[in-house]
Amino acid sequence: MKQIDLEFDLVVIGGGTGGPMAAVKAKERDPKLRVLLIDKANVKRSGAISMGMDGLNNAVIPGHATPEQYVKEITVANDGIVDQEAVMAYAAHSFDMIQELDRWGVKFEKDETGDYSVRKVHHLGAYVLPMPEGHHMKRILYRQLKRARVEITNRVVVTRVLTGPSGEVAAVMGFDCRTAELYLIRTKAAVICTGAAGRLGLPASGYLMGTYENPTNCGDGHAMAFHAGADLANLECFQINPLIKDYNGPACAYVTGPLGGYTANSRGERFIECDYWSGQMMQEFHNELQSGNGPVFLKLDHLAEETIRNIETILHTNERPSRGRFHERRGNDYRQEMVEMHISEIGFCSGHSASGIHVNARGETSVKGLYAAGDCASVPHNYMLGAFVYGKHCGLNAAAYCAQVGHAAVDDEAHAAEAARIAAPLSRSEGLTPWQVEYKTRRLVNDYLQPPKITRKYQIGLRRFAEIREDLQHVAAANPHELMRAMEAHSILDCAEMAAHASLFRTESRWGLYHARVDHPERDDAEWFCHSLLWRDAKGEVALRKKAVEPYIVPVDEEERTAYQRLRVAKTAQAA
Repeated sequence: MKQIDLEFDLVVIGGGTGGPMAAVKAKERDPKLRVLLIDKANVKRSGAISMGMDGLNNAVIPGHATPEQYVKEITVANDGIVDQEAVMAYAAHSFDMIQELDRWGVKFEKDETGDYSVRKVHHLGAYVLPMPEGHHMKRILYRQLKRARVEITNRVVVTRVLTGPSGEVAAVMGFDCRTAELYLIRTKAAVICTGAAGRLGLPASGYLMGTYENPTNCGDGHAMAFHAGADLANLECFQINPLIKDYNGPACAYVTGPLGGYTANSRGERFIECDYWSGQMMQEFHNELQSGNGPVFLKLDHLAEETIRNIETILHTNERPSRGRFHERRGNDYRQEMVEMHISEIGFCSGHSASGIHVNARGETSVKGLYAAGDCASVPHNYMLGAFVYGKHCGLNAAAYCAQVGHAAVDDEAHAAEAARIAAPLSRSEGLTPWQVEYKTRRLVNDYLQPPKITRKYQIGLRRFAEIREDLQHVAAANPHELMRAMEAHSILDCAEMAAHASLFRTESRWGLYHARVDHPERDDAEWFCHSLLWRDAKGEVALRKKAVEPYIVPVDEEERTAYQRLRVAKTAQAA
């Protein structure tokens, strides 16, 4: 394979949401900084917001909420296992970022006074800000990248972050998914913004790309952080979400809730008071789905025609514009009947739960010079706005770091090993296809890792994953595109093994359905009120340890602490 050698001060990996912001802010801090934004697709239309977004789920806007209120909300929603300083670093900068996006041309919904029109969905506070024209988001971001003169490389799949003599970032490696040219890019620092591990579990439809999350986000950032020696946090806290049955997208009770829609059982009864995504909400959803009251539905048929038209405009033009066509072909009409919902496959996503590459309030990982932002990082319930804010943090802090250090020496042995790993599938004239290995991995994830979690199943799953590790040595790729899928299969398997190890480590149940262990059914704060950190030890194997929860900077009283345990609608007593 031909190798292209490049050198930059900062490489940002992932051109979806957090990546462009990190690159722009790094250049704003130091215009002379050599910044490369690299994406395996095309930055103009890549990432989870490739078709836009219908709103901000976590807008902390003066007059509607305070940063302290938001920190308390997320602490309660995440069963207390949070780094409040990191959540505050988001919340305190939320409004500044909204105003900057507004100046850039993002259209947020405003009321007749010109104030932002914030809606309530969360259990405690009001933080949802609709974006009627959110489909323009990528165009707006790309314009800022060009203004900042950020250098962009598309269609290059980054596979590894190589470290130097002291464990610091030294280079990134990857390949062009159209030409198979190998890339070695020396850099002082790197920011990982690769999104969720969306292709971990297998959708009920069976389609590999029919995932709840953007399917291009396959966990490659989680895998490269692991192999670089970085800590990953709380990987047992899975992402599981309500979705439309057989459709790869959210059911959006979250979006329709402020307009009067809600999650209902087969009788049309509301059974949870709050549609805000949390592990406990998903536990109640799962319980209802499995009971005699299932299936579960999105109920809109009681709403006025004007309201339903408004909902259709929001849901059928932003983020997932195929939604309207799906309903039309299935014969679903919001006006006439409820829409069947189901439970998504599992994944890693801090945006909706709390698992990811462990970062502090500056976006720093445990590897010097390595940063992470967005759904791949560990700040809980971060969503799109959190990716922007932490992208900014990472860009500014990485730029300051680059000004203080030189380029580290690249480990020639690690470089050669990764070059050989990338080239191997192309050298085989026959063998297993990437799709066969990926399907097998993800089917086994469903068989053995999908909650409720059972210890023996997880042990069997790890044994089966070890067999797939051998299968990867026989994968053949007929072209560079198939080589990309082969490398993604490696990342998916890495994430599956990490999910299993982390789940076995935490011997309690926490976060509702996200970590419901059948043989350890109770929450155990005495033993497990802590983060779990996973990393790669000196032998190259998975290792885990506990990390204490830092003292809270925003107190939470006992009544508030259990708020998310009281989501089920209380049954009224029948008259005698």
